[in-house]
Amino acid sequence: MKKLSHYDDAGRVRMVDVSAKPPTSRTAGAHAFVRMSRATVASLRKQRSPKGDPLEIARIAGITAAKRTSELIPLCHPLALTHVDVRAKLCQNGIDIESEASTTGPTGVEMEALVGAGVAALTIYDMCKALERGMEITQLHVVTKSGGRSGPYTRNGTRKQTRGGTSPKR
Repeated sequence: MKKLSHYDDAGRVRMVDVSAKPPTSRTAGAHAFVRMSRATVASLRKQRSPKGDPLEIARIAGITAAKRTSELIPLCHPLALTHVDVRAKLCQNGIDIESEASTTGPTGVEMEALVGAGVAALTIYDMCKALERGMEITQLHVVTKSGGRSGPYTRNGTRKQTRGGTSPKR
């Protein structure tokens, strides 16, 4: 039976000890979507925010956040990331965000990919809230992972992209 890994035998919260695990190449991809009205999308296509290009600012914010995941999530291990990429694409009903993180180490990078996508989505909201307060951040999830003892994972309903990242079918 599977059990939660962040608890010891006495039920106390703990950081998982990965010291005996060999370092392996690990990659994870995550996705988020910022749903917005067509009017907001049209405005973004015509003009840039006074704060700058929301998609590019979100990309940089997501990369920066992924590198600081262990400072945000209390029991995450600090990782030496070897690659982080965040992509934001304007769609007809919002902004599609993909994030990917890689490392060679004893533990996975799913949390770094999720934090990258999530902070990119929050940055889009911050930059676009003057146009629309009712935007929704949805579909934040891991779409792929590789490396480690548990083996590869690909979320159902996704298609493969470059560098191992994935995005939902649209």
